[in-house]
Amino acid sequence: MSRENAAAPLDVFESKSKSDTVFLGHPRGLGWLSASEFWERFSYYGMQTLLVLYLVHYLLQPGCIEQVWGFDAFRRLILWVYGTQSQMALASNTAQLYAGLVYVTPLAGGFLADRVIGRTNTVTIGAILMVAGTFLLALNQTFLVGLMFLLAGVGCFKANIASQVGDLYTIDDPRRADGFQIYFMGIQLAVIISPVICGYLGQRVDWHLGFVAAGVGMVLGLAIYLAGRRTFPPEPVIKKGAAEKPPPLTARDWKVVILLVALLPVLALSIIGNQEIFDAYLVWGEKNFQTVFFGFNMPITWIVSLDAFVSAVTMVGVISFWRWYGKRWKEPNEITKIVIGVAISALGPLALAGCAAVATATHHPVPLYWALGFHIVNDIGFANVLPVGLALYSRAAPKGLGGTMIAVYYLHLFIGNILVGYVGGLLGTMPDTNFWLLHVGLMAVSAVVLFAARLFFGHLLAPSSRKPAAA
Repeated sequence: MSRENAAAPLDVFESKSKSDTVFLGHPRGLGWLSASEFWERFSYYGMQTLLVLYLVHYLLQPGCIEQVWGFDAFRRLILWVYGTQSQMALASNTAQLYAGLVYVTPLAGGFLADRVIGRTNTVTIGAILMVAGTFLLALNQTFLVGLMFLLAGVGCFKANIASQVGDLYTIDDPRRADGFQIYFMGIQLAVIISPVICGYLGQRVDWHLGFVAAGVGMVLGLAIYLAGRRTFPPEPVIKKGAAEKPPPLTARDWKVVILLVALLPVLALSIIGNQEIFDAYLVWGEKNFQTVFFGFNMPITWIVSLDAFVSAVTMVGVISFWRWYGKRWKEPNEITKIVIGVAISALGPLALAGCAAVATATHHPVPLYWALGFHIVNDIGFANVLPVGLALYSRAAPKGLGGTMIAVYYLHLFIGNILVGYVGGLLGTMPDTNFWLLHVGLMAVSAVVLFAARLFFGHLLAPSSRKPAAA
């Protein structure tokens, strides 16, 4: 952050922020932060889309894997955690261990920003680490080093830049929600574009070039962030001992906390169909989907872009549906919406099981409309799970624990990705139809347990039952 901006009193910044409408009616800082986040997500999803395919088709092959520094020790660690590993299982577990830890390291990054060096410095360090990490992936020897750099970088970058978006607005500024929508639109656009560019370069030109493209994207994100520093909000000043102590937890508060923590592994089961899209689904789809059109062989990574586009459309549709429903009937509470969402999204892998049965019977790849059907069903359901769960945990959390419980909520993504790494490793060890039916079964179990939790403990999570905590 520039000296001028760091020294600016908070009230002066807030006064200017209310009249700042330079970027689409919002503060100019939103434009810089959104553009920086766009390129960071371009880099992240471009790399993640390539990762499991790169491992299966290149890095884990004889002649390459021996070059990776420290991989023997890493393989022993994976064997100790998961047991005997096939090549597919090793690739899946490696990719999903990274994907899971991405949701743990921001806890450390948030502490570093809030208590030590501030958000701007932490985000800058994170971006530099991600630039280095992405380029290190392009070298066989430094693959594991690159993953460690990326984990540290995402931990510093991910939550803190979003917090800066919120700090652009005063508490009573009605533009706050719209500002976050603009911010997330940039993320969604990055998810659509990055698999097309990085995926094509990686699969059709050279695997390493795909990672280089992701690294260039991160360089642009860092450059944009540094260029916009003067427009960012001042760092919050934390005075030692000045923070108001939260009220003590009541017996009911403890029950709510225990229930929300107990639901984490259940929610982890609910997302395996969606998270599999970046893992075994790509390896399986490469062999079973018809991807040749007019002589052009489409890279399978492009299917991630299809999912991102479908996800954006279905998210708008789901939001519109509940607004329409709420004007006519009583809108369901969050836990009910989550149960409905999991039940719907469980039908997505069921479509893939049917697709696998057809491919097995005909011995030919199946048309892509099977994939489109899976993504539509999965994304309609998922739109009622992840964002609704975030709303549930933020609202139901006892007073003074809102931020903590949101961090706790994201741990189900860590658990879910670790589970996907194990389940994805089963591809090829059983009939493909059974592989996808396994996903259906696990998600169905999640739906049943969540329904039981709603039935027996829903009163703890219902808005009407919340009582003010004792002073």
